[in-house]
Amino acid sequence: MKSTSKSLTFSQLFSSVKESELFWIVSFAVLTAISAQVSIPVKPVPFTLQTIIVLLAGAFLGAKNGAYSQLLYIFVGAIGLPVFAHTADGTMGFARLIGPTGGYLLAFPVAAYMVGYMTEKNQKYFTVVFSMFVAELVVIFVGTLYLYVAYLHDFIESIKVGAAIFSIWMILKVFIATAIYFSAAKKQPRLP
Repeated sequence: MKSTSKSLTFSQLFSSVKESELFWIVSFAVLTAISAQVSIPVKPVPFTLQTIIVLLAGAFLGAKNGAYSQLLYIFVGAIGLPVFAHTADGTMGFARLIGPTGGYLLAFPVAAYMVGYMTEKNQKYFTVVFSMFVAELVVIFVGTLYLYVAYLHDFIESIKVGAAIFSIWMILKVFIATAIYFSAAKKQPRLP
């Protein structure tokens, strides 16, 4: 009799944790950290799967919580936990935010917010694809601009290594994120 009440209590506890906003904010921050480890270390900015999770954070969590998940990810990385993608220069912590990848990372909360805001208004396929595409463009634009201003000081070179190289990859990631979103949204369109 006691084991049944304990398992029921554990089940209820797990269910209530799973339904909390904080659980999902932390979960998407962790997923972003995991996706950062799937990278191809190209100089100065590596190819990663991070933005797929950034887009999904906005789509599933909404504007505010999607942005919070990415702010948490950046905070945890800035204090020195190894959650950012591996780079050829091997920098960690706050140094990554002032290095060549800083602009891309700092644009993550904005991108998640944008996707969340647009998908809260309209769940149609075109709107979701459009919101994710615009969010990817914001990440690329802010990242490239930051790369130019703070690191390379050569506008054409910054566009080559910070934007042009990611163009096909960006389109592919938008459609992967959209496919994941619509297949999972049938069961759970919006997380708490």
